Amino acid sequence: EDLGVQHRLWVYSGRRGVHCWVCDDAVRKWSPALRAAAVEYLSLVKVGARGARNPLPPPDPSEGGFMGAWAPPDPAEALTPPAQYREPLQAEFPKKKDSVQRWELLRGRVERTRASGRGVALGPCYADWEVMLQFCFPRLDINVSKGLGHLLKSPFSVHPKTGRVSVPLDLQRLDQFDPFAVPTITSLCHELDTAGSDGEQEDVGETEPKRRARDYKKTSLAPYVRVFEQFVEGMESARRGERIRRSDLQGDF
Repeated sequence: EDLGVQHRLWVYSGRRGVHCWVCDDAVRKWSPALRAAAVEYLSLVKVGARGARNPLPPPDPSEGGFMGAWAPPDPAEALTPPAQYREPLQAEFPKKKDSVQRWELLRGRVERTRASGRGVALGPCYADWEVMLQFCFPRLDINVSKGLGHLLKSPFSVHPKTGRVSVPLDLQRLDQFDPFAVPTITSLCHELDTAGSDGEQEDVGETEPKRRARDYKKTSLAPYVRVFEQFVEGMESARRGERIRRSDLQGDF
């Protein structure tokens, strides 16, 4: 909204990332300097920057998302507190059976410190919120965004490690999206084989030729293709409206 961007297509990477394709004509003509400035403006959590409090890598969804990142003993360093707070946490973390218990331990320790008036040692008494911000706020890849010649991953490509398809996201149903349930190259091949077998059985005894449906419509990829088609249709509609507006302006002179 701040940058006036209208046409954005959000695409799941197939593993743990999300790509945002910005297709506004004006934005696509931006120089690398403008692109870098936009990413800098949107970056709140800076990985590896001097002074940035981000000692842990981003969590992997395959390990339970945010909670899965809390494996001992490193999480105690996320707050970078003095030794008298850090060392007890490091000693107690391995005793907890899962990440949920470790997180509750950390929050309880923060609450007790806050209540005792010693919260200055942990910052402005928002240590637990700061940890969540560090892990959950998107980290932007500045090199992908600013480099005009950077290799880009196309929608509907297949992730080489997971086999999952990079599918467009429907923002209206984002809370229903499951990254582990997206189509994989193996599942699509199986669905196509099954659909082909069923089609052969149905065609037996028919004399009139039937119009063949596109293969992807027989698979779980169909709703994602529709999201992509709706995005393209919206962009084309906006472009036609802009051409009409320019034509009307030229006719006024």
